[in-house]
Amino acid sequence: MIHSAVIDPRTLAGNLDLAPDGLWWPRSRSRVDYPDEGNAFCFQVEDQSFWFQHRNRCILAAVARFPPPGPVFDIGGGNGFVARALTQAGHPAVVVEPGPVGARNAQARGLSPVICSTLDDAGFHPGALPAAGLFDVLEHIEDDRGVLRRLASLVRPGGRLYVTVPAYQWLWSGEDVLGGHHRRYGLGALARVVREAGFAVEFATYFFWPLPLPILLVRAIPWRLGHRPPVDVEAIKRELKPPTGPAVDLLTALLGLERKWLEGGGRLPFGGSCLLVARRED
Repeated sequence: MIHSAVIDPRTLAGNLDLAPDGLWWPRSRSRVDYPDEGNAFCFQVEDQSFWFQHRNRCILAAVARFPPPGPVFDIGGGNGFVARALTQAGHPAVVVEPGPVGARNAQARGLSPVICSTLDDAGFHPGALPAAGLFDVLEHIEDDRGVLRRLASLVRPGGRLYVTVPAYQWLWSGEDVLGGHHRRYGLGALARVVREAGFAVEFATYFFWPLPLPILLVRAIPWRLGHRPPVDVEAIKRELKPPTGPAVDLLTALLGLERKWLEGGGRLPFGGSCLLVARRED
């Protein structure tokens, strides 16, 4: 068992109870838009996926440079893939995941505590969270400004927020529709909504710099031209877990250079995703 943080969630939230299954559940539950099938799909590919693995490395590079003042509450934390990496790197993390499948998968990965709840249903007290993460979550929320303002009231002054989102609306395609996205972000737009919520942006960059061109050519342009065949889930799995070969070796090398650049404090002017760190203003 990986004890993500030595805390009793009841000291931070007013609507949680520990159930016999070991998960923390809210006493009242709201409807969740994100389907459990999404977490089930991700659970099949995360451990072998170059995309999920590289995203973790970039997140860890940012967290190392801008460390949290306490446990990171991974909001919409899915199967606990990011939370486990954070915890193993010495940054305790708590999964807050409303989907039972994702919460149980996080628990199966050895994480504890795991809170199976939405942010609002948990009833976190104002200023209760030392830090929060939204890792490819914000694009799934219709009212992104609203959830950021809510987080600003829950993160303590001086606490940190870590965010990743898919980049560029012009890369919109059927995969975004399948994933339940409401939007993709430019880095400037992401920084603006975070600032408007009450956070001071400390670091912002694009990452996955080799991916925009292939996404544009293979996904976005055909989608705009009306070529919209049924999404092939097995094909997406193959993209996320590609076989070995020269193309994969080249992509791995390019992403390795990107990781080293971010670890050194560099920023990238373009990429398939955005990464942002912000501090809750006093």
